[in-house]
Order: sequence, then C-alpha cells, then structure tokens
Amino acid sequence: MATPPLSSSNALFGVERSLSGKRWQLSEADDRLIGDIARAAGCDDTLARLMASRGIDAAGAAAFLNPRLRDCFPDPSLFIDMDKAAGLIWDAVQARRQIALFADYDVDGASSAAQLIEWLRAVGQEPLVYIPDRIEEGYGPSTAAFETLKSQGAELVITLDCGAASIEPLKAAQALNLPVIVVDHHMMKEEVPPSVALVNPNQAGDRSHCGHMAAAGVTFILLAALNREGRRRAAFENMQEPDVLALADLAALGTICDVVPLTGINRAIVAQGLKVMSAWTRPGLAALAEIAGAEGPATPYQAGFLIGPRINAGGRVGKSDLGVRLLSAHDRTEARSIAAELDALNAERRAIEAEVLGAAMAEIEASPPDDMTPVLIAAGMNWHAGVIGIAAGRLKERFNRPAIVIGLTEDGLGKGSGRSVPGVNLGAAISRAQSEGLLIAGGGHPMAAGLTIAAERVDAFRTFMAEVLGAEWQQADEARTARFDAVMSARAVSFEFCEALNKAAPYGAGHPEPRFAFADLRCTYAERVGQDHVRFAFEDASGSRLGGIAFRRADDPIGQALLSGGEGPWHVAGRLKASDNRFGRRAELHLEDLAPAR
Repeated sequence: MATPPLSSSNALFGVERSLSGKRWQLSEADDRLIGDIARAAGCDDTLARLMASRGIDAAGAAAFLNPRLRDCFPDPSLFIDMDKAAGLIWDAVQARRQIALFADYDVDGASSAAQLIEWLRAVGQEPLVYIPDRIEEGYGPSTAAFETLKSQGAELVITLDCGAASIEPLKAAQALNLPVIVVDHHMMKEEVPPSVALVNPNQAGDRSHCGHMAAAGVTFILLAALNREGRRRAAFENMQEPDVLALADLAALGTICDVVPLTGINRAIVAQGLKVMSAWTRPGLAALAEIAGAEGPATPYQAGFLIGPRINAGGRVGKSDLGVRLLSAHDRTEARSIAAELDALNAERRAIEAEVLGAAMAEIEASPPDDMTPVLIAAGMNWHAGVIGIAAGRLKERFNRPAIVIGLTEDGLGKGSGRSVPGVNLGAAISRAQSEGLLIAGGGHPMAAGLTIAAERVDAFRTFMAEVLGAEWQQADEARTARFDAVMSARAVSFEFCEALNKAAPYGAGHPEPRFAFADLRCTYAERVGQDHVRFAFEDASGSRLGGIAFRRADDPIGQALLSGGEGPWHVAGRLKASDNRFGRRAELHLEDLAPAR
C-alpha cells in the first residue's frame, strides 16, 4: 500500500470535492493495533488494517475471519415470547390444527415463509400461505386477509416480516377468534398489537440484543426454538428432527437482501448460509441462479444483486406469491418454470424502472439542485408503485442526498417512497408531515420511508420537507464524505490480492467491501457498454495498467468525464474485484468516484 498524501485539512490527496461531490478521507487505524491483529489472526497487514479500521480488535480478529454460528447464536429464550410461540406452534402441529403463514412480499418475507414451510412439512403439516398483493393490498396484514384465511380453515396464523404495527387488523383477527403469532423485526409503535405471541427483537424489554436481525434471521432462531421444544416434548421419537442448518441458505438470503448489518449473528448466518447455498441443491435457488448467470460458490453479490431482485420482481410487478413458491419448491421442473416467470417479470420491472427513473431524473434536472437543496421530490402521473422505491434510491445515489419519488393516480392520490443518506432522518420528517396534515399516511425509519398523499398537497409537502430537513442536511458530513480503507498503486493490484480480500468476507451492510484510492492515473481507454455502463483502463507513470467498469455511470459526471476524452490525470476510487472467467484470471476496479489530480 502506498503512503497516503493528505492535505492540511486531512482530505485524502487534497480532494475536498470529487466529481460525485464528496470529500475523500482515509479511514483511521492504529499502527500498533494493525500489528497485533496481523499476529493474532495470522493475516497480512491489508486485512489487519481493514479490521482495525472497522472496530475489530486482536482478540476478535480470528473469529471475525471465521464466523461460526455456535460462537454467537443467541439463546432463543432471550427473545420475548419466543418460547411461547414455539409451544403454541407445537400445540397446533400435535393437535393437527391448520396453520397459516402471512408473509411480506419481499425477499425477507419470502425466505422467512419458506423456512417455516420447510420446517412444518418436516413435522407433517402443510401450511396455508398468504402473500398480499403489493399494489392492491399494500404492506402487512389486513382485516380482509384474516377473514380469507379464516374462511380457508386457518386455526393459527403466523405473520412473518410484518404485523408488529398492525393494530387494527390484529384486533379484527381477535374478533374472529383467530389466534395470531407475530414474527417481525420492524420498529414498533407504542401500542402493542393484540396477539397470542409477539416475537420481535425491537420491542421494548427484549433482552436478545438482536434488533439488527432481518425477519429471516429471527425466523431461523424460531426454528431452533421449535426443535428445542420438540425435543422437550419427545416429539422426535417418532419422526426425524428437522435439519435447521440446512435452511441457513434461506436465512442468509433474507439477511443479505434486507441489507441489515453483517455483524455478529447476521455475519455467521450469512457465512454458514452461503456454504449451504453453494451446493445449489435447493431447486428454486438453483433454477434462478442458472437463469441469472450465478456460477460457482454463492456470494453476497449473487444473492443480493442476481437472485434477490428477481424474487422481488414477483411482488413488485407480478404475482406476489411467486417468491415463496420458488423457494419452497421441491420439484425441479416447477422450480424452473417459476424461475423463468420471475426472470421475465424482472426484465419487465427493469423496463418500468428505467421509464420512471428517466421521467423523475428529467423533472429533477429541469431545476437542478444546489448545495443547499436538502431533499429531492419528484412526482408523476401513473408511475408504477412497485418501482418508485428503486427510483428514489437511484436519485439518492446520483445526487447524494435524500430523494422521494411519488406516483400519482387518476383518483387524485399519490403513493411515495423515499431513500435517505446518513445523518438525515427521513422517516421522522415524513411522520411529522403526516402529523401536520400534509399526508394521508406516512412513516418509516431514518434511511427509508413511505407515504400516501393527496395530489394537490405535493407542492406544500415539497416546501415543508425542504424546511424540516435543511439543518440536518447541512450537518450531514458523513453523507458528503467518501472513506477509504487504503491507498493503492496500480502495480500492487493483482488477482491474488483480490482473493486475499475475500478472507474477510462476507461483505455487506455494516461491513462493506473495501474501498481503495489511487493517485495520479491517466485514462487510456473508455467506452460505453450495455445501456449505461463505462468500461475503462487507467495507467500510472510507470505504465502499470488498471482496468475495470463503472456501473450505471455513463450519463453522470464521472462517466461523462471519461467518455468525453478526459485523460486526466485523475485520482481514482473504487472496489477491487477478482474476475475468473473464459478471458482468464484478473483483477479489475469497479469505479465509484473520480477527482482531478491537477
């Protein structure tokens, strides 16, 4: 690694404002701690520096590089109502009462439901499954859904990845004499919904310290509790105990796709789950991986960017239950058929997304934001509600500030979805807008939120949000800072170096892939590829070459700088990837930022 040049303000290479509008900074790490970690874990200084800058000490380094479930698996009894829920489910199984699962339409909900379907099948129960339609029914259970399940013979309902805030629907279920177990991970309101058991690590008084888990992870813990309760009841004397570890691939899929921090138990679930997934023995995952071009051992990238979006496509623009059906399918022919349908729906989703994003981008660029603009709000007629959240995320990435996209309908209403940046609490601002009467409904958490609005209130809402978020945005230094794990030279980059970085995998939220900065490189080649990507090559003064790709950058300032013949020199930033395909083994850079070197 090269010695990083810093400016008097400690900006890396003196970059105070890159082409993406960010100040570059090198992550801090104590040299003595780096040495201690390297010795304790038997790793090189690059990995040691990476761990040191992310809060890992020498004592925890070896376990961090080799995460194991047995080292961090929580006692299920520490979750409020976990043992009660396990007992109630076993009561229903042993009394042969019909169990129904109500799950959210996203990957976390689908993978949670698939885990419980597999477990129930192993103990002789085939559950009813209800996945709400995203457009027609929206998020979470409804009175109508509970009435439907009751009419279908449900005697116990388990909600998965939803239900913790569904006060009125659960009151309706109570009136129907339909017992409901809630398994969720979302933040809760002060009023607790009526249920026979509420399992949520984010409820007041919970002692599990697992509030960072996805619903798929909480469900995985529930399965362990169910097996423990089964052993207590001697239930496995006449049947084989379900293999919970074999379901870790589903728990990992939901954990990765719900973008929860990959630390502690989440990290161990993903590490174990990717090992299970890599065998590609689950028909649904194998079929979807083949269609998506996911080859070799499973990775977080394959799960999060190739498999996950295709499963989500069913809920966004198609049939909401396709994801659960795929993940719980045992017949390979059926799995291939569902996977093909999801792949086609994903292509449709991408086309709809491109149309909505293009229209939203045009609206924003008609009145370009300046440094004082704290939030972007775009609204358009008949923008598909299934993709507005993705479009908001793209706007946030492009302009590096909170963004809200609202799809208006002919009846004068609008459904909106927003994405934020660190330091700007979007959910709180939207909740305040609702309390001020600007919204029909709204809420969320700091980084994401949703809303329903009357069309005539959009302009007032835009003004209100600018006023409320102005001070937060001006103080959100983290959102305007790009942090790097190390400074590299082009000569030091190799396939072997990239492979070494994989020793600290899995990477994801809370433990992102390492980011590297390179000084004084000249662009020798740039070409637009695909719809909006840029393939490039840089060289340093010694002639060492660094090639790679910039995804979705062709039309932003970074891509335009390269495509317009901007030779440089440039300071270059991104993530290094090992590529092993028919073209050979090589290292490449996934470009994220540029800054003029002179």
